[in-house]
Amino acid sequence: MKTMTCHQLGGPCGLEHTGETADHVIKSHDRHLREAVKAGDASHQPARDAMKGRWRHPKKSLDWYRDVQHTFADLPRN
Repeated sequence: MKTMTCHQLGGPCGLEHTGETADHVIKSHDRHLREAVKAGDASHQPARDAMKGRWRHPKKSLDWYRDVQHTFADLPRN
């Protein structure tokens, strides 16, 4: 298991997301952004909008995805 924060993934806070793969961490972060915005946390809205854009246009977001993959790979295991 490895951990990345909301901030490391482009969000505004330090909430930790843990998973076996970068994809698990990304999906957890997506849920966090969705829930935070739904709860009225406007500070997460820009990151939520960016995440929605990445899911809609994955080819354009490949650099972001590769960066997250590399960052995740370099992290120590928990």
